[in-house]
Amino acid sequence: MRKEAVLALAISLLTMPAAPSKAFAQLSSTAEWATHAQNQYQVAANVTYLTATGYESKLDVYRRRDATAPQPTLIFFHGGGWVVGTKEASFMSIMPWIEMGWNVVNVEYRMARVAPAPAAVEDALCALRFVVAQAKTYGVDVNRLVVAGESAGGHLALAAGMIPASAGFTNICAAGGFAGSENAVPKVAAIINWYGITDVHDMLAGPNARSYAVQWVGGSADREAVAKSVSPLTYVRPGLPPILSIQGDADPIVPYSQNTRLRDALTKAGVTNELFTVPGGGHGNFKADERTKIYVKIREFLARNGL
Repeated sequence: MRKEAVLALAISLLTMPAAPSKAFAQLSSTAEWATHAQNQYQVAANVTYLTATGYESKLDVYRRRDATAPQPTLIFFHGGGWVVGTKEASFMSIMPWIEMGWNVVNVEYRMARVAPAPAAVEDALCALRFVVAQAKTYGVDVNRLVVAGESAGGHLALAAGMIPASAGFTNICAAGGFAGSENAVPKVAAIINWYGITDVHDMLAGPNARSYAVQWVGGSADREAVAKSVSPLTYVRPGLPPILSIQGDADPIVPYSQNTRLRDALTKAGVTNELFTVPGGGHGNFKADERTKIYVKIREFLARNGL
């Protein structure tokens, strides 16, 4: 064979596409889901749901694009002690819900530097009302709304699901375009509280004092009254939605007693609730096996409550 022919053959062999190896002939079920998530979801990012104190509070909607009927929907609030944090940084926390096929609304709210308490609570309640008002736009089943959050976000999830309109925090929601009747706002179907604050007043002074709570409440003359008015424990009563709380019993940021007290008060009031304790667990950052147990519990809790 002539030298030129040998060279041409070598080049053709080197540039020939390699046959796919058996290992990559098909994707794992996890890779398959991740690959197709874009086909299943569409995102409406940075939707303004309220304008107050010169600030536009925004949320992101992850909506099932392959669904024809209204879908169960999670409304999620990020943590950060009401002083730091972003909805974008909490994306990994909502991924299990997207994998379960839920719509997800990921909410930001006014930080203490923008407006002190009760601004964040107002935002949480207005975000809920915005989602209800826009249910047809985003394919939301208003009878299957679950609110959840971590730390300060856990507090806001409890606030959104527990504080009645009579408390006065929803008056501001008209600034976000909510013109519906409060009678049209359904009770949320469940609350998932990840190590949330339940008694803000308890954290202003004494052994459970926390600087972030002091900063959020501010230094007004009525600070103690404000702290009590934004505390979920203030609103424990019969007829509340089912509540699942999750916390490590060695949490250094939010005292574990915050959620044992909530559990005891809810049980006394006859409210369906459970406290899932992570033995030795801190403030989130749970280990992989601990997260597995938590989400098994969450799925059981949802199923038991018709979700």
